Amino acid sequence: MRLEQLQAFLAIAETGSFQQAARKCNVTQSTISRQIQSLEADLGISLFHRSTQAKLTLGGEKLLPHATKICQEWQNASQELAELLTGKQPELCVAAIPSICAYNLPPVLQKFCQDYPAVQLRVTSLGSDRALKVLKDGLVDVAIVMNNRFLTASPELIVDPLYTEPIEVLMAADHPLTQYKEIPWSEITNQPQIVFKVGYGMQRLIQDHFQRLGANLNAILELNTLDAFRGMVRQGNAIALLPKTALFDAHYDPTLAVRPTSESTLNRQVVLVTTCDRLQIPPIAHFRNLVHKLIGIDSANTLTGVASPNTKNPLSHAIAI
Repeated sequence: MRLEQLQAFLAIAETGSFQQAARKCNVTQSTISRQIQSLEADLGISLFHRSTQAKLTLGGEKLLPHATKICQEWQNASQELAELLTGKQPELCVAAIPSICAYNLPPVLQKFCQDYPAVQLRVTSLGSDRALKVLKDGLVDVAIVMNNRFLTASPELIVDPLYTEPIEVLMAADHPLTQYKEIPWSEITNQPQIVFKVGYGMQRLIQDHFQRLGANLNAILELNTLDAFRGMVRQGNAIALLPKTALFDAHYDPTLAVRPTSESTLNRQVVLVTTCDRLQIPPIAHFRNLVHKLIGIDSANTLTGVASPNTKNPLSHAIAI
């Protein structure tokens, strides 16, 4: 059974004529006749009384509501897919790591809302592992995360490198390590650490680096927000190893200090991840282009496209979830 057979059946039922149905379907009368004969052969029952007017048989009457429903569902699906391909989708969902949400995304979101005012933006801040999981589960369209080749090594995923940035040390302004312009790792590994919770790529990155150094990570507290990191570091002797973009506000806080590391510098790579099929959708492809255009750090690690902490971006279409 084919869709055009059901469409021919409905056209004849509506017009009462094979000839008029052929004109309605924009095919020849012989084509309409072959489609109905084939449909009747598939079903094993006659659908029309062949007389001066084509009238439904009992079998045709039974088929009519089902054929109507099938063709209507196909029409609805075709219309929704056509609208999707022309950019008429109700929402675009993004998952991103906290530092991206805090500093890099606002100008992207603002420009996207201007370009696609009818598309509802939904943004959630997640750790890299969780963001990639919800992307694979189809709950979001785009993930902006710290790269993890083990989690992004999938043929259906598109992985765009955005930038690479150094990991630096956040501490209280009166911490003994502030004596260094660049802090040696031999000093860092002896300090109590505040780290991201399990599921955040930063925790795994720090743990792996400590293992390569042959040192034990003394993690006394796990957190998941940048505000919490600043608050806890400010209160005690613990330090935190955080990416450069996450430390933007700390440079303006007199109670905090930020220092780079010496010797082997630890870096993280930030990537945009989506799926091949999603890039066929214009709003998603446009969002990807905006991210590349407005988010970036050059080879000298100079921040570009990062909003000032005092910048206000009224995003009436962007909802945090």
